[in-house]
Amino acid sequence: MARKGILSTDAKATPARRNAAERLMPRGTVGALQSSLSKLQENAVQDIDPALIHDAGVADRLGTDETADDSLRESLRVYGQQVPVLVRPRADQPGHFDIVYGRRRVIALRELGQAVKAMVRHLDDKALVLAQGQENTARQDLSFIEKASFAAQLDALDYDRQTVADALSIDLPMVSRMLKVGRAFDVEFLRQIGSAPGIGRERWLKLAEAMQNETLRERVEARMETLAYVDGSDARFEQVLAWATGAKAPKETKAPPLPSRKITGPDGIPLARVKRSDKGLTMTTTGDFALWLDSHAEALVKELHDRWKKDRSED
Repeated sequence: MARKGILSTDAKATPARRNAAERLMPRGTVGALQSSLSKLQENAVQDIDPALIHDAGVADRLGTDETADDSLRESLRVYGQQVPVLVRPRADQPGHFDIVYGRRRVIALRELGQAVKAMVRHLDDKALVLAQGQENTARQDLSFIEKASFAAQLDALDYDRQTVADALSIDLPMVSRMLKVGRAFDVEFLRQIGSAPGIGRERWLKLAEAMQNETLRERVEARMETLAYVDGSDARFEQVLAWATGAKAPKETKAPPLPSRKITGPDGIPLARVKRSDKGLTMTTTGDFALWLDSHAEALVKELHDRWKKDRSED
């Protein structure tokens, strides 16, 4: 039988053995050892089922980039996950976790059916948003309105100005300038426009001031659904600004016509032809499939619309 060391924490150790360990270990050594073990555990990368990882913090992304998401998913499929995400244990669900940062990687790995490599840290809510904000700032790819919206959400949760400044790595005067814009728009409104990376503070201020007029705001909100037919987040902003100010939207904000394309089944048999223009999208099909599609059109469109809204709301 192998001998256990005198520092063993075996619950079955005799009182004499435990007393011997206590005599040999200076006061505070046990606590220091436990702290060191905890830090080692936090720095260790664990494989976690993506179904056990939940959204948390505040919204920091206002849109999705399908090309970038596809590229990320393909990279993860070919090369595996090189950079771990950060999560924290979920207080009300043992074995489950809140995402701190790395949402896009979690979504991509979930779609690939792969485990998520993650570091687990015990963070309170303030530490979570600080880590989330500083990680995003380090990437330097958040647009002005994404940062302003992030600041406004933290402010609405009663975080003090210094915490907001620390989360975004900005000074207090900049926090005030961002809040003036961020408070003017709710997150769902901004998601319909997107991140608008080419639009700065002055243009967003102009839109915020225009929409203080209740009539103009209602006119804009009544037209927001049609933004789905405008290509590009910057172009969608310009369209909304045109509605709010009565100006004419630049021609380039309209979705350009695309050549029709054919959809075929696995066996190569043509199923439908799709054509998109600035007036909308048209799908043409024939035969018995067309009759079946017509009888199920309402349910199918509603289901696809729900999926579209869900995709837009995710990370």
